[in-house]
Amino acid sequence: MFQLDIKTSAARELVDITSSLRKSITDSKVREGLAVVYCPHTTGAITINEGADPDVCRDINVNLTHLVPGSGDYHHAEGNSDAHIKSSLVGCSETVIISNGQPVLGTWQKLFFAEFDGPRTRKAYVKIIQG
Repeated sequence: MFQLDIKTSAARELVDITSSLRKSITDSKVREGLAVVYCPHTTGAITINEGADPDVCRDINVNLTHLVPGSGDYHHAEGNSDAHIKSSLVGCSETVIISNGQPVLGTWQKLFFAEFDGPRTRKAYVKIIQG
């Protein structure tokens, strides 16, 4: 298993971790299989989306904020209830196919760590499964 160390710089942002995924796959020497990328944080998430146009990441963050605003009918005392809900909506993991030692991603796709309660130092884990 590989650990990815991620430093976020904003309260809400999507951080491209595709190169870290590629390095994990290369280091594993697995040519065919699966890579499971998992976030152990309850206010972060993992997602695959377009990485060519930065406006896509901006649109995701802005519209998640409209769907789940920072203030609302929340009982959680830490003041980050919206971040917990956003994390649940986006999800804590992604599974990526490995073929010929590379992640199988669409032309515009990238893998992102989604920060909803930053800035923080975060981590994600990559488990490579051969097969």
